[in-house]
Amino acid sequence: MSTILISKPIVSVAWLQDNLKADNLIVLDGTINKVFDASQQQIPNARLFDIKKKFSDVSNPFPSAFPDITLFQESARELGINNHSAIVVYDDKGIYSSARVWWLFKAFGYNNVAVLNGGFPAWLQANYDTENMKNYTGEMGNFTPTLKPQFMQFFNDVKQASVNKTHNIIDARSAGRFNCEVPEPREGLRMGTIPNSVNLPFTDLLDNGILKPKDELETLFKAVAKKDDAIIFSCGSGLTACVLALGAELSGYKNISVYDGSWTEWGSLVE
Repeated sequence: MSTILISKPIVSVAWLQDNLKADNLIVLDGTINKVFDASQQQIPNARLFDIKKKFSDVSNPFPSAFPDITLFQESARELGINNHSAIVVYDDKGIYSSARVWWLFKAFGYNNVAVLNGGFPAWLQANYDTENMKNYTGEMGNFTPTLKPQFMQFFNDVKQASVNKTHNIIDARSAGRFNCEVPEPREGLRMGTIPNSVNLPFTDLLDNGILKPKDELETLFKAVAKKDDAIIFSCGSGLTACVLALGAELSGYKNISVYDGSWTEWGSLVE
């Protein structure tokens, strides 16, 4: 029986190919808004991690809202995830929503999880095997989460942090959106920024969907925060803020968190 322990929050497609038959490996497709389609291709034995419908609080008026611990446990177990599983998550854009899945597991106390660097495009580029998409029909898992509340921030937390300047608030949206030069993609949502926030577009961390080398990431983060700063990452709806969290963790930052509602919530609640 071969089992693996993932030591870093990012793995390469070559690493995944080499470990694809490990007994405790679970590959999750964390592509946002993906629906089952048997004609679509996936990494062998991947399981669809439905952020929107299965791993979000759908009663919340804002998108992809942080789920409660019971919902997360039930949904994870339905995917056959166990307490000893080694989880690799990818998406179809390179690194986009997969980072949100990684961060959700972190927020629920689970660290044997990593993002696939370059995602499905990099897997295809390497000419590794794929299969038709299929639903998971295996056994229920025994995954038991432990909430780590310091990883997620909510409206009142961010409001206090903004006023009191207790945290560096770093916005992952594009410079055009952050500087109110282009409208928000969400219909009816006003342009703007959280007071006392700074901008680091998540795309600055990537080259064709692949994370830049560690030294380049460190340079980007050094321009907006010190290693020991308390940091809150924000974005449009809590997805790409997690890409910044991924880059920050790789760069040695420890005191990091994500604003769950991000600009969609802030721009709706604050005039």
